[in-house]
Amino acid sequence: MSGVNKAIIVGRLGKEPEVRHLENGASVANFPVATSEVYKDRNSGERKEQTEWHNVVLWRGLADVAEKYLKKGDMVYIEGKLRTRSWEKDGVTRYTTEIVGDNMTMLGSAGGGSTSPSQQSQQDYQPT
Repeated sequence: MSGVNKAIIVGRLGKEPEVRHLENGASVANFPVATSEVYKDRNSGERKEQTEWHNVVLWRGLADVAEKYLKKGDMVYIEGKLRTRSWEKDGVTRYTTEIVGDNMTMLGSAGGGSTSPSQQSQQDYQPT
């Protein structure tokens, strides 16, 4: 039996999506998403907030939607798979783990309402 590689996050964009258009015509968008968890400290009784940052990668049509509609601070739902990649820089191997999204729902902008399409799926954008 094979395993399951699925990640679902709901959070706010940490910055504008960086979109690159590759030679083969594909688009790729990269942006960080912050998720926060609020809890009550056992010792002090204080309300605390823990924020985690996630690197998100969207391809093709989803990247185009991100480029057109997403802005820093917007709330998004991202569903996809975890992918770890490595590269070498100055003789040191570096690693990063990303969420490669195959489904995105825009939940609202930082300034309020949204005039953009709210739900997009990678299946909606099949290359021809």
